Amino acid sequence: MSKQNPKKPINRKNNKKGKKPRFSITWLYIIIAVVLGWMYFNGEGGVASGEDIKQATYSEFKQYVDKGYASRIEVMKDQGSLRMYVKGEHIRDVFPKHKKGSTVEPYVVVEFGSVDKLEDFIDQKQQEQKFQGELKYKEQSNTFWQILINFGPFLLLIFFWFFIMNRVGSGGGSAGGMNIFNVGRSRAQKVEVDDETKVTFADVAGQAGAKQEVQEIVDFLKNPKRYTELGGKIPKGALLVGPPGTGKTLLAKAVAGEADVPFFSMSGSDFVEMFVGVGASRVRDLFRQAKEASPCIIFIDEIDAVGRARARNTMMGGNDERESTLNQLLTEMDGFGTNSGVIILAATNRADILDKALLRAGRFDRQIHVDLPDVNERKAIFKVHLRPIKVDKDLDIDFLARQTPGFSGADIANVCNEAALIAARHNKKSVSKDDFLAAVDRIIGGLEKKTKVLTDEEKRTIALHEAGHATISWHLQYANPLVKVTIVPRGRALGAAWYLPEERQITTKEQMLDEMCALLGGRAAEELFTGHISSGAMNDLERVTKQAYGMIAYMGMSDRLPNLCYYNNEEYQFSKPYSEETARLIDQEVQKMIAEQYERAKTLLLEKQAGHAQLAQMLVDREVIFADDVKDIFGPRPWTSRSDEIMEDSEEPDENEQKEENHDGETN
Repeated sequence: MSKQNPKKPINRKNNKKGKKPRFSITWLYIIIAVVLGWMYFNGEGGVASGEDIKQATYSEFKQYVDKGYASRIEVMKDQGSLRMYVKGEHIRDVFPKHKKGSTVEPYVVVEFGSVDKLEDFIDQKQQEQKFQGELKYKEQSNTFWQILINFGPFLLLIFFWFFIMNRVGSGGGSAGGMNIFNVGRSRAQKVEVDDETKVTFADVAGQAGAKQEVQEIVDFLKNPKRYTELGGKIPKGALLVGPPGTGKTLLAKAVAGEADVPFFSMSGSDFVEMFVGVGASRVRDLFRQAKEASPCIIFIDEIDAVGRARARNTMMGGNDERESTLNQLLTEMDGFGTNSGVIILAATNRADILDKALLRAGRFDRQIHVDLPDVNERKAIFKVHLRPIKVDKDLDIDFLARQTPGFSGADIANVCNEAALIAARHNKKSVSKDDFLAAVDRIIGGLEKKTKVLTDEEKRTIALHEAGHATISWHLQYANPLVKVTIVPRGRALGAAWYLPEERQITTKEQMLDEMCALLGGRAAEELFTGHISSGAMNDLERVTKQAYGMIAYMGMSDRLPNLCYYNNEEYQFSKPYSEETARLIDQEVQKMIAEQYERAKTLLLEKQAGHAQLAQMLVDREVIFADDVKDIFGPRPWTSRSDEIMEDSEEPDENEQKEENHDGETN
């Protein structure tokens, strides 16, 4: 709750009553437009449209009167003109384009030379009974209305132009409107933090190393003497690097909440506009504002939108506007000018494509890596996101952390929210362990589609495929421990085998080969026990091929290409860093490696054929089997890993998760 000043109590009702209503000039424009429109179209004061007014000579006027067309005549002596209104039955004779049913009375405008001759003519026609209407003399014509008639449309255009310019100049009346006169101004938002929306380092679970480095920046701003007395200098910038969802932006929000200095926040894409030179102008304006408010912090999210490496060759289609923006940013961060007291924080998940000049010391002095959380950090993240959720008292947070390897902080937040939705869908009073497991299944595999129609042959093929994965992974030392196998369609997958991968810092060649063999177990089972192969192994083959190319071309794990890495990190490098002969050799080694593991999988399946058939039949009958079911068929695994020990600590067989393989050719 935010604290209020007791000397100035807030009285919202009084504030509302005490405020004078603001008059908007928009209403004035509307009133003028309505009046002019009503006058123009309704014929007030003799106003008529151009089709109902006709200029005629004096001779034509005499002919109209002789024919009996005139219903009444209005004479303006001071102007030397008159208006002759036409009878209804003769309107079409004088005005062929007059609209039928119109309420406007058409008239003819005539200029005359002598009033006496006009009066004599009208008297004569009255005696001849050719004009029996009213004759009226007007000493003063309605000049004001005539001016409005003639110049009203132009006045409307002028008022409309001022209205548009006023709206554009004020940003369209909203924060998101574009001010065309201030297009070069920075769009950075100065963050105002209150007690209700404040994010602190206590809200950032895990990432202890990243928090420590960021806390030093905040501490320097609060206590600069502690560092300057020893001759230390504050870093000019810090770059937060890590996969999506790991908490980079959350760390920046925590800095805004902890530091008692102004905090400017904007996205890298906010610098770029369709107008040339706008990006560089916004950079200058941003740093001008920051210098005026120093000491302060500038946070640029997704800086790769503007900090991408510049093209080496202009013929390659470099973006001059983006590069000029980057050049201005480089100059402002570490040029001849000084930015003392201004610290730049930036976040990106593509540090490899950033310009090297942006990453050098003096600009971004520190690169703070915000990696995926480990099991202990995931436990801390679960505790943060479970605060607003009503959970069962016996919920084991350690178990949830073990079941979510590879999950980012955003993924864990999504799991907690999805579990709450699932519990509410089943009218529960609290969220249980089963709800969290269902949420993990939902996020990774998608919704179950038990109504999807499968033929008996398709169902058996999928069961043999999934049983092949389960059999191979159970009998290989370094394969990930099996958790659950299902042939129930989920999302776009027709079947899936889920594993609990062991969290490793490094991976050996033997471990990778065992994983490849397990992935190929599904295709091998199809070929051995059905006599044909299907499209269900597309995802498996894609993963195996990528892993094989990575092992040979990048990790040097080939007998014919040992200890060589052909990884190319240059974004604008279009040629391969090896010859065509080497490319053919890499292809041959990949094919050889995959073929060896495929034959290895078929050999192992033939040895365990009876158990595989029993496992496949169990899948056909029950649709879902767990690790205990596989254990009943094959016995305990010959090797025990840390993941196996974790699974043995779990009480229920379906408490598990994590690596999923799809076998319908799609990838989640």
